[in-house]
Amino acid sequence: MRVSVPLRRAYKLINHGPTTLITSRAEDRRNVMTAAWVMAIDFEPARVVAVIAADTFTRKLVEVSGEFAVNVPTAKMLDVVYAAGKVSGEDEDKLTSLALATSPASIVGAPLLEGCAAWLECRIVPEPQLQERYDLFVADVVAAWADDASFVESTWRFERDEDRTLHHLSGGVFLTSGDIVKAKS
Repeated sequence: MRVSVPLRRAYKLINHGPTTLITSRAEDRRNVMTAAWVMAIDFEPARVVAVIAADTFTRKLVEVSGEFAVNVPTAKMLDVVYAAGKVSGEDEDKLTSLALATSPASIVGAPLLEGCAAWLECRIVPEPQLQERYDLFVADVVAAWADDASFVESTWRFERDEDRTLHHLSGGVFLTSGDIVKAKS
């Protein structure tokens, strides 16, 4: 079940460096792209950065709408994550062609992908110089959600291997998140 996460704790949903799926929507078009370079940069306001390349269809939709969603996929979504990063959504609706189930976000227009471990609804903070020079989009997190089976008491606890998050190495090779270990106090 999807549960709300306090925005001050939203960073915990991506702080472990997972590969993500960014969804976007503008007018009557929507898209999904794989993104490995997404990270939290602030607590209050909750803020993230994402690299969205200039030549992508997602970039066009994000620039028009001013928003996107960060979806944190699980290991059971491996093939979809890889496929979403290999083709453009310019000519086809990748959400449909990849058979991705979606649900409406609570605040932004971009859809949320079912089956993920976490979701961040984001609104762009205009930083034209960063966007143009580095393809870097700064965004406020306006809503944050996590799957209550894996995110318990504000920390990740993966009971099943298929629920672990993915971490891209290169060329279709990924790692999954590992076991939790704790340093001595």
